[in-house]
Amino acid sequence: MRFGYSDTCLAHDPGPRHPETPDRLRAIREGLKRKHGVEYTDADPASVEAIAAVHDRGYVESVQEFCADGGGNWDPDTTAVPQTWDAAVKSAGLACWAAARALEGDDGRETPFSLGRPPGHHAVYDDAMGFCFVNNVAVAAQHALDDFDCDRVAIVDWDVHHGNGTQDLFYDRGDVFFVSIHEGGLYPGTGDVDEVGEGDGEGATMNLPMPAGADDVDYLAAFDDLICPALESYDPDLLLVSAGFDAHRHDPISRVRLPTETYALMTDRLRSAAEATDAALAFVLEGGYALDVLAESIALVHETFDGREPIEQEGEVRDAVEEILADIADAHDLEY
Repeated sequence: MRFGYSDTCLAHDPGPRHPETPDRLRAIREGLKRKHGVEYTDADPASVEAIAAVHDRGYVESVQEFCADGGGNWDPDTTAVPQTWDAAVKSAGLACWAAARALEGDDGRETPFSLGRPPGHHAVYDDAMGFCFVNNVAVAAQHALDDFDCDRVAIVDWDVHHGNGTQDLFYDRGDVFFVSIHEGGLYPGTGDVDEVGEGDGEGATMNLPMPAGADDVDYLAAFDDLICPALESYDPDLLLVSAGFDAHRHDPISRVRLPTETYALMTDRLRSAAEATDAALAFVLEGGYALDVLAESIALVHETFDGREPIEQEGEVRDAVEEILADIADAHDLEY
């Protein structure tokens, strides 16, 4: 894969006890050292205009001023330092780079993956939350729609937390199809089955809230029976993956139980869905806070594009998940 990366994103340091640490990127780089075919590319920071295409301009300027004044606690979870603004606009710029490279034809072993931080999927129209200041994947999606021959973007968010910010930004629009598979009831408490979009966006939001303890078999059933068929029906020009790795069974802040191999299997399924619709494909980093398994999981995503065949899993989908998937199918008029 070709990874978007910049040391600028290391300068955002919320403090030694904060889980969203610069060591996340250092661990990823260390984990990729021994992998074949890894390339790194820097990118220009996103402009205020590009960010304000999805966020309130007054909010964007207030974040910039907050950082310039020394930063501090925006809320109990979301902390800035003076360098946070530069890291945030660089992270958004790397996400835009990933979308652009995918649309310009990078695929296969050159599939782009943006390794920016702070992450973005909790940032709403006019507020920061959940470690996020700028919604990187939303800025990239809007960049694709505004600046490329791209009419429809799909975003699949497999972070264990619901991508409330991304949903918020596109909830009443039909040109972005947002899918979030996450642990139900976990922060931020949104992402119920009946949140399907409104107005022009009715049906263009799909939420799959999984119960605590859900595992690889449960997740893969969701991909096979609902997510991938819905993507193929939507037929996007670009598929962006909000790639968080905190649904791993060894991550400290969730109760979903995915083994590392699941990330290769989900990657393979989304790659197939992109190929079936002739969509460009790019990845944007979100969460993941157990450093070793974060690095291992991203390395496995990379290896999936470098020729490694994912190992299929066996098992039975639990009854609680079957019920949830049936409810989602009903909400979206899909067969299940």
